[in-house]
Amino acid sequence: MTVLFSRLWPWLLAVLAGLAQAASIASPLDSAPLWWLQCLSVAGLVVLLDRSAGWRTAFLLAWAFATTWLCGTFWWLFTSMHTYGGLAAPLAVLAVLGLAAFLGLYYAAAGAVYRGLRPRGLWARALVFGGLWLVAELLRGTWFTGFPWGAGGYAHVDGAAHWLAPLVGVYGVGAIAAAFSAALAGALARRQPVRGAVVLVVCMLASYWPQPPSAPSGMKPLSVSLLQGNIPQDEKFQPGSGVPMALEWYAKELQASKDSLIVAPETAIPVLPQDLPDGYADALRKRFSSGEQAALIGIPLGNATAGYSNAAIGLKPAQASLYVYEKHHLVPFGEFVPPLFRWFTEMMNIPLGDFRRGDVGQPSFEWMGQRLAPNICYEDLFGDELARRFVDPAAAPTVFVNISNIGWFGDSVAIDQHLNISRMRALEFARPVVRATNTGATVVIDDRGVVTASLEPYTRGVLRTQVVGRAGVATVYARWASRFGNAPLWILGLAMVALAGVLPAFIRRRGR
Repeated sequence: MTVLFSRLWPWLLAVLAGLAQAASIASPLDSAPLWWLQCLSVAGLVVLLDRSAGWRTAFLLAWAFATTWLCGTFWWLFTSMHTYGGLAAPLAVLAVLGLAAFLGLYYAAAGAVYRGLRPRGLWARALVFGGLWLVAELLRGTWFTGFPWGAGGYAHVDGAAHWLAPLVGVYGVGAIAAAFSAALAGALARRQPVRGAVVLVVCMLASYWPQPPSAPSGMKPLSVSLLQGNIPQDEKFQPGSGVPMALEWYAKELQASKDSLIVAPETAIPVLPQDLPDGYADALRKRFSSGEQAALIGIPLGNATAGYSNAAIGLKPAQASLYVYEKHHLVPFGEFVPPLFRWFTEMMNIPLGDFRRGDVGQPSFEWMGQRLAPNICYEDLFGDELARRFVDPAAAPTVFVNISNIGWFGDSVAIDQHLNISRMRALEFARPVVRATNTGATVVIDDRGVVTASLEPYTRGVLRTQVVGRAGVATVYARWASRFGNAPLWILGLAMVALAGVLPAFIRRRGR
C-alpha cells in the first residue's frame, strides 16, 4: 500500500493542483478571483516537475495538471453541446475532455522542457519556468484560432500583480506570477525558508500596491440603458416562443428608454433583418432618427449569397449610413466549422451557423463625443486584437462595449469568468467597459477594472446607469500591443528560457 501511494501521490497532487488552478479564475464559492490560489497551484506543479524522474514523467505530470485545470475551467461547454446542442452526453463529455487534453499539450511540453533543462539557481529556474509558461499560454491563445479562456493571469485581476496589467497585459501578468511561483517552490523544496519568506513578502506587498486613482477624463458622463432579456436559451431561436418573446421585449425597452445610449446584447434580435415582422425595422429606425438617443443592438446579418455574420448595428440621429460591426473572432463549432470537423457540428443542433469574419480594428460607433468600440461575446479574450483600435490615438476607443449571450452555458461559473476577463481588458487599456448580456453579467466596469453597477444575473431587466469615457494617452500595453500584437511577449518568453536555461546549459557542456 505504501509503495502504491508513493507512486500515485504525484498524479493525485497534479490533479488537485489543476483543480485549484481552475477555481482560482473565479471561485465556485463567491466568484472572486483568487490570485494566491493560482500561485500555489503553479508552485505545486513546479515541485512535481523538480522531483520527477525525467522529462517524460514531467511531460505527463504537466499534462495531467493542465488537462484537469482546463476541464475544470470550461466544463460548461458540456451544457452548450448537450443541453442546447443535443449532442449525446457521453460524446459531449469526450469532446470537453478531448479539447482540454489537446490544449494541455502546450503545458505538457513546457513541463518537459523545464525538466530537461534543469537550470541551476533559484532565480534561473524561476525565469525559465516563467518563460515557458508564457510561451504555452501564447500558443493556447493563438494556434488553431486560439482558445485562451481561463488563462492564469485572470486570477490576478484583484491580486498581487493587477497593477502590471497596463504594462504587460494578461499574459505578462501570468508569466510573472508563474516565475514567482517557481521561485517559491524552489525555495521551499530546498529548505531555504529565508528565500521563501522573501518571495512571499514580495507577493503580499505587491497585492497591496495601490492603483492610482483615475484622473479627471474631461468627458461628460454618458447615461446608458443595458438590456438583459433573459430569454431561455432553449427557446431563443424558436419561431413560436423565444423569437416573438425577444422581439416584443426588446422593442418595448428600446422604445421606452430615456437614456442617451441603449445597448441590447448579442442576437437580442434573433432573426435576420429580412425575416423581421413587417414594420419592425422601420419602427426602430424611426425611433432613433431624431432626438438625442442612440442604440447598439445585437443581430445576425447577411444572406445565403454573401454569407452571414454575428453583428451589432448602431442607430443614431442624422446618420448617413447604418453603423455595422461584424464579429471577427468566431467561436469554433458554434460560429464556424473548422476543417475536417463538419461531421461533428452536424451532430448538434446549434442554430447559428458558419459565419463570415469581420475585420480586425473596425471603426468605433461615435456618439455624444464618445468612441464606442463594440466586441461580441468572447472576442474580449483577445486583447492583442482589441489593441489594434489604438493604432491611431485620435480614433482610439473611449469606451468598450461588449455584447454577449452566455446563456449557452446555463447557470454556470462561465458568467463570472467572463466578467473577470472584461475587467482585465479594462485594466489593460484603462478604458471603461459596458456589458449588455442575455443572462449576465450585465455591468459597467470603470477604467480601473472595478464594477460600478450591475444587474442581477438570470433576471429580465434594464441596468440604468452612467459611464465616463476615457481618452488621451493609452496605457503602455496598448501602445506596444497596437503595433506589434503579442510579438514582444513571444520574444520575452523565448529570451527568458534561452538566457536562463539554454545558454548556461550550453556553456556547461562546452566546459566539460
